[in-house]
Amino acid sequence: MTDSTGNRPETPSWAYTFGRMVLAPVARALYRPQVEGKDLIPREGPVIFASNHLSFIDSIAIPIAAAPRPVHFLAKAEYFTGAGLKGWLSRTFFTAVGATPVERGVGQAAMDALDQQKRILHSGAAIALHPEGTRSRDGRLYKGRTGVAYLALETGAPVVPIGLIGTDKVMPVGQKLPSLRERVTVRFGAPLDLAHHGPATSGRARRGATDEIMAAIHALSGQELAGVYNELPAQGTVEKIKRALPHERR
Repeated sequence: MTDSTGNRPETPSWAYTFGRMVLAPVARALYRPQVEGKDLIPREGPVIFASNHLSFIDSIAIPIAAAPRPVHFLAKAEYFTGAGLKGWLSRTFFTAVGATPVERGVGQAAMDALDQQKRILHSGAAIALHPEGTRSRDGRLYKGRTGVAYLALETGAPVVPIGLIGTDKVMPVGQKLPSLRERVTVRFGAPLDLAHHGPATSGRARRGATDEIMAAIHALSGQELAGVYNELPAQGTVEKIKRALPHERR
C-alpha cells in the first residue's frame, strides 16, 4: 500500500515486530500507564505526535501509549553503531521500540534529520517529536523550536499534542534504570490542523504554528511555563555571541 506521493512504508524488521508484539504489552503491564484521549489519535495517515520532554523514556512511553498505532522517533546514531553484545542489544532494543538513527548536530545534519522525518510522514506513518529539543531539568515547559511546525506545514500532517506527566519520576535525568514504583500519565489532545498559519517557508507561520502546539501541550501537561528556550549555558565567546544574535530556533 502506497500513499498519495507514491511512497511505500518500509517492511518492519523482526526487532520492530517483536517490540510491538512483546515488549510493548510487557511494558504496559509493568508500568500501567494512565492513557487519556487515545480515541483522538488518527488511525491512519501521517501524524506528528508532539509532547513535552521530561525524561529519556518519553519517546518510548508515547509508542506504548499509542499502540496499536506504530510510532517512530529519532534516536542518536550512537545507539545503533556499538560493537559486541552491548552494541547488538542497544541496536535491537531501539529498533524494537521504533527508533530511527540520526546524526545529531546542526547544518547539514539537522537538514538530513528533517528530510528523514519527511520521508517517514510521506509514507503515511507517525512520528514523535519534542518541540523543546532537550529534556527539561527543572520540570518547566520551555519554548518550542520550529522544526515540528515546519514538518507539519510542509507535509500537511496533523499534530497531536501530548502532555506527559510523571516520566521524570519514573526515570529522572542521570538514572540508568526506570523505577517500577511510579506511574506515568499520557494525555493525547485533539489533532491540530496548522495550515491556517501559512506556508512552511514563512518564519512567521512556523513561529505561530509552534506557539499553538506549545499552548496545546501546556493545557495537557499543566507545567509552569519557562518563557525561554531550553539551552545549556553557552561555552566560549563565539557561542555567547551567536546566542545573542536574533535567529530562529528550529
